[in-house]
Amino acid sequence: MEQQDLQPIITTYHNFLSTVNLQYIRPLMDQIEWEDRLIEIKGSKGVGKTTLILQHILRSFPNVDDALYVSLDNLWFKSHSLKELADFFYAQGGRFLFVDEVHYYPYWQTVLKNIYDEYPDMHIVFTGSSMLQLEAGEGDLSRRLIDYHLSGLSFREYLQFEGVAIFSVYTLTDILQRHVQIAMAIKEQLGSIQPYFNAYLQRGYYPFYKDIRSGYEIRLQHIVNQILECDYPLIDDVTLSTIEKTKKMLIVLAQSVPQVPTMSSLYGQLDTDRNQGMKMLNALHRADLLMLLSDNTKNLKSLGRPKKIFLNNTNLMYALGANIEIGTVRETFFLNQLLQLFPICYPVKGDFLVDKQYLFEVGGASKTFDQIKDEPQSFLAVDNTEIGYKNRIPLYLFGMLY
Repeated sequence: MEQQDLQPIITTYHNFLSTVNLQYIRPLMDQIEWEDRLIEIKGSKGVGKTTLILQHILRSFPNVDDALYVSLDNLWFKSHSLKELADFFYAQGGRFLFVDEVHYYPYWQTVLKNIYDEYPDMHIVFTGSSMLQLEAGEGDLSRRLIDYHLSGLSFREYLQFEGVAIFSVYTLTDILQRHVQIAMAIKEQLGSIQPYFNAYLQRGYYPFYKDIRSGYEIRLQHIVNQILECDYPLIDDVTLSTIEKTKKMLIVLAQSVPQVPTMSSLYGQLDTDRNQGMKMLNALHRADLLMLLSDNTKNLKSLGRPKKIFLNNTNLMYALGANIEIGTVRETFFLNQLLQLFPICYPVKGDFLVDKQYLFEVGGASKTFDQIKDEPQSFLAVDNTEIGYKNRIPLYLFGMLY
């Protein structure tokens, strides 16, 4: 390989860097141990993985050409190999390689392992779909890498991203024990909180919303199609028929969340059997398109019939034309924000059992304790309430956890 062969990749890298600013940086940036030699960052399309690593390069390298960013969905890799590029970059003194969209490259796991083993002072950061699964075998990276997951914006992050206000991350214990004081401090800065919260529920989870004046929901629909039509077959060995059935499953579920149809009836609508149906359901879960709620968190990886199925976030509800019932929107928000940090299962009473100890009912301002009265460690997460009282906690506060 000659220098001129690399020029298209360098030009693309520089162009990407020129569009990135450092005005808002996700908290995950400072949680990543960037000195580790092999780092994986997974997450759904649109949550900002590319922006995160480009921001890291801008912050950490006075000379950006001491690092190299490449995206493996670039057509350049149709006629060049990743190993060839790594060899040339290392020979030129490069020691920091950032590889985006890794699942687009055949045998990526083996190639990265070879680069890692051959160059002991090379640092590699790679990103991929949330569906990505490391496979044991010749290219096993599991013993070598440190992995991270990037979620969409929390409500707290949204407020900062919008330039409205900057708030600290609160722990769940903080919110359960000090929610009145926290809510009063937030209200002092924001005035009326509910308009910001309502806006976030509709179009605040995926950071790219700020780049789109109109058509955000259409863009989300395109992302869903890209995940299922491009990422899914690259990661799992699936046929076109299975892809179409999986898309249909998502739409059928979007119209009924969170009520779970009889799974056998659902599989019948899709003209598939139970085993294939479970694989499709699991794929949608891994793709961060669905959240599956079981009565036992240990059963989530081998789920046959979840107690409840939700779309992954409220923005997807509005984008996919789901049945926009306000109660479902509230429950979806609560589950999405807390699942980033805690195991959650479906309890005998109430809506959610968080971290095996905290029982929650989610509802509007008139919600009562009737369903969970006399239950220990029970709380209400209530919407349209800016400041709570005792175990009645404003719903929006659960968006301050990350």
